Amino acid sequence: MADEKDRGALLGALEAGGTKMVLATGYADGTVVERFETPTTAPEDVVPRMAAWFKERGVAAVGVGAFGPTGVNPRSATFGHVLDTPKPGWRGYDFRGEMMRGTGVAVGYDTDVNVACLGEVTFGSSRGLDVVVYLTVGTGVGAGVMIDGRLLHGMLHPEAGHVLLTRRADDQAPSSCPFHDNCLEGLAAGPAIQKHWGAPAVELADRPEVWDLESDYLAQALAGYVMCYSPQRIILGGGVMKQEQLFPLVREKVAANIAGYLKTDELADMDSYIVPASLGGDQGIMGCLELARRELEA
Repeated sequence: MADEKDRGALLGALEAGGTKMVLATGYADGTVVERFETPTTAPEDVVPRMAAWFKERGVAAVGVGAFGPTGVNPRSATFGHVLDTPKPGWRGYDFRGEMMRGTGVAVGYDTDVNVACLGEVTFGSSRGLDVVVYLTVGTGVGAGVMIDGRLLHGMLHPEAGHVLLTRRADDQAPSSCPFHDNCLEGLAAGPAIQKHWGAPAVELADRPEVWDLESDYLAQALAGYVMCYSPQRIILGGGVMKQEQLFPLVREKVAANIAGYLKTDELADMDSYIVPASLGGDQGIMGCLELARRELEA
């Protein structure tokens, strides 16, 4: 194993979630040196403390994967700002700018799910691929998309968790999304499972009817991603996907939804095509390290 002096500059990683902030230091090879977690409180409270933590450790650059919606277009006046979040104090906050001012170093900035996708492509199961979709299914549903080796932004960033689905006829439960009655997040995220069945996913593992409905909705969305993005692999992460019984159901139903229209080597091996996250929960942190490396070398 290389000595620290051979690994290059020490980098900072910040996985900024709506509930907690996960900070780490590490190197461009993906090695994590130190880790720290703190609740996501008001920005004027938590951001200076995080910036000071990185500054004390002498990092050369920081990569931030932020909860959304957030500005990720470097040409936009809102680049690095948190946008229309319901989190008190965060709407319009210049997150990247304040981190730069507090640390005194370059800060790479993207969405939390995009950096998770970046982590998987750089260090995980999707190394060597250049079109990948990473979907996290937990408190919400978010997607990171890499196209031709570049994270997809477009006019804002992908919100593939809000694609509209066809409700199953026997599903009358209210959506957990305040904007849509029938989007993927509203029907399949953790809070949606709670609304449908009166208990969190972790307590419903032995209820096959729960996972039959959940897999129906996930498979609808994934078949759409296959048609639109033509990914070489789809990675499913997040708390809900710890229910491993979902994977064979989702794979079977995605194949049924595609209905033989597409015939590729990837789709012929669904076990290797739709896969769980591979980095033990560190895909976001490792993606942030790669983001910091890219920012340092820009």
